Amino acid sequence: MSLKDQFGKDVLITGWGHSRFGKLADDTLESLIVQVATDAISTAGIEPGQIDEIYVGQFNSGMMPLAFPSSLALQVSPDLANVPATRVENACASGSAAFQQGTKSLLAGTARTVLVIGAEKMTHAGADVVGAALLGADYDTAGKPSTTGFTGLFAEVAKHYAKRYDTDGRLGDVLGTIAAKNHRNGVDNPYAQLRKDLGEEFCRTVSDKNPMVADPLRRTDCSPVSDGAAAVVLSTSATGGTASPVRLAGFGQANDFFPAARRDPTAFEATRVSWQRALAMAGVGIEDLDLAEVHDCFTIAELVMYEAMGLAEPGQGARALDEGWVFKDGKLPVNVSGGLKAKGHPVGATGVSQHVLAAMQLTGTAGDMQLAAPRRAAVQNMGGVGIANYVSILEAV
Repeated sequence: MSLKDQFGKDVLITGWGHSRFGKLADDTLESLIVQVATDAISTAGIEPGQIDEIYVGQFNSGMMPLAFPSSLALQVSPDLANVPATRVENACASGSAAFQQGTKSLLAGTARTVLVIGAEKMTHAGADVVGAALLGADYDTAGKPSTTGFTGLFAEVAKHYAKRYDTDGRLGDVLGTIAAKNHRNGVDNPYAQLRKDLGEEFCRTVSDKNPMVADPLRRTDCSPVSDGAAAVVLSTSATGGTASPVRLAGFGQANDFFPAARRDPTAFEATRVSWQRALAMAGVGIEDLDLAEVHDCFTIAELVMYEAMGLAEPGQGARALDEGWVFKDGKLPVNVSGGLKAKGHPVGATGVSQHVLAAMQLTGTAGDMQLAAPRRAAVQNMGGVGIANYVSILEAV
């Protein structure tokens, strides 16, 4: 069973574009959207007039005065005049939410070619503005003062995890290993915001250059504030683009209860369900994947993800590191791009970026990031503390 078996048609990624991530003072939200949309249309080998529908993933939540960006993509070409365009928002999963909306338009038969864009401008806003905006994605702290922001929320996850599972006091070092792995991978990603191999010792140690942000999370345990954009063209058939198309084999979404009191802080149960749904639709297991791009907004999120995706049993996520499974030469490389940790996390762009970088791997076009002939990849994108969860299973054609 696969998506095509279930719905009777293919959903293919036929083109893509990706900006650099980081502090992009010379770029506007409009210029970023136009850049990546133009590149995606060009690499798909189509004309702008062939786009039937546009979805734009953006969180914003007050970080920019312009809160209505859906028609910005029409700036690419006059031929996009009157094309339906919709902004999609689901916190840090806005990009994957837009991707799934585009997928559903194809499956419904209301479109044959869809342009999906994820974009965010964040670095111009002050830390207080960004912090308050991100806390708007949390039921218990939205609108309340906080000195640690979203880092504090994931620090609580780490504390609960340590209390339940960290009997030997290794958690800090384990998280440092995840940070070091992703920084090392980010060196090879030309789009990444942080392209420096910091090493495990630096990432494991609290110092002036790596201060504690919210105990036990250090600066190296946190993804940076970023600007950036990414785009894909989704089609029901090959379009003759510059790279081979990539097939969407399965997808899953699951939402958890919003109040923290109704969730197990270490289980990410809805995240687990989204993985199960995507793998089941694709008709594959975790052992059939060759790489995964997962939502490591904080290193504790990646650790819990090893368990939610079924790579390790609850409380045993460190095994994925100890036995080398998730490193670039392991049985399931995780975040070869550097992840959110090193690549950056322009919120609305993240989910689309993950799909682009996975597609590049599957088409052998990932440059210095390239793995040896991967055939199947997973993308996992999350909004809030395990609240809105999306997983895609992609296959080389």
